[in-house]
Amino acid sequence: MKTKITEMFGIQHPIIQGGMHFVGFAEMAAAVSNAGGLGIITGLTQGTPEKLANEIARCKDMTDKPFGVNLTFLPTVNAPDYPGLVKAIIDGGVKAVETAGNNPAQVLPFFKDAGVKVIHKCTSVRHALKAQSIGCDAVSVDGFECGGHPGEDDVPNFILLPRAADELEIPFVSSGGMADGRSLVASLAMGAEGMNMGTRFIATKEAPVHENVKQAIVAASELDTRLVMRPLRNTERVMTNEAVERLLEKEKRLGDDLKFEDIIEEVAGVYPKIMMEGEMDAGAWSCGMVAGLIYDIPTCQELMDRIMKQAEDILARMNAMQAA
Repeated sequence: MKTKITEMFGIQHPIIQGGMHFVGFAEMAAAVSNAGGLGIITGLTQGTPEKLANEIARCKDMTDKPFGVNLTFLPTVNAPDYPGLVKAIIDGGVKAVETAGNNPAQVLPFFKDAGVKVIHKCTSVRHALKAQSIGCDAVSVDGFECGGHPGEDDVPNFILLPRAADELEIPFVSSGGMADGRSLVASLAMGAEGMNMGTRFIATKEAPVHENVKQAIVAASELDTRLVMRPLRNTERVMTNEAVERLLEKEKRLGDDLKFEDIIEEVAGVYPKIMMEGEMDAGAWSCGMVAGLIYDIPTCQELMDRIMKQAEDILARMNAMQAA
């Protein structure tokens, strides 16, 4: 299946594995890339340029296919060494970068000069248009269903994707709620050139996370995520657990007086405990509503083959209906 996204990134299938904290290690990225998609290493999980350079080298030992790095720009006092991380990506020969968070304008010239293609994650059409105007090569349009940060507009993909298609000139992929061949065909029908999957890739054999995390996703329904930090205008969709319900109770009780410090125990530094050690009630962790469509833990190759076969079957059936 050739689309503008497969051609832009030199991949076989129009499927990208989005950056995920304490999931996007070399093992994950390489498995997705070897299966024909675009695997992504999560830059801020590594934290320092030296560690990121090492992770890129590890990934190159595991795959000869294209892979990318996610670089999220956070509004933070103690900012990571972004110039150093950018240099590590370029020096490592990586040709695809997924940016997210704040405007990536300050790093684009460096990536452009190095021939790196940049796809920026956006939760609204206006942000996607801004990304286009500053020179991003593509955007990932993130609907309200997504795990992680869905923005504050609450527009689901059935509306957001066609709106993006009406406004954008650069290619885009769908993100949020994507799980299978049906997701891919629907995304293409609404104007996308492919899809980005996060939560679905956590529930794979190669995902370098604790088995408890994978089983929690398989066991969950579409009703098992919650929106937290909404009063702080930093909304995040997470899997429900004891810590999340406690966090929501604090939000309700404190109302307008809520400060980040009040919920720090539930959200700060919890990912290693959850993803690495499998402590499922340690805090809030990003998970999409798509958990309701995830029933098993295949290899990345099995998942990718299944998605493409289902997509091709649907398209063939639609063509047959047209011919009839």
